Amino acid sequence: MRGWVRNRRDGSVEVQAEGAPMAIAELRAWCEQGPPGAQVLRVQPSQLPVTGDDWFEVRQ
Repeated sequence: MRGWVRNRRDGSVEVQAEGAPMAIAELRAWCEQGPPGAQVLRVQPSQLPVTGDDWFEVRQ
């Protein structure tokens, strides 16, 4: 899996990820659940062009 994740000022979380279809499906399922104590209101997936990055980072 490659891409990035960041917390936004409005309290939402933004993720851009690319990888094997199964890995993306697992990430989406985790996002729909969220970590303990989180309140997930919705997940809005979208298709973006592939970046070709070879890492995953947490952005500030």
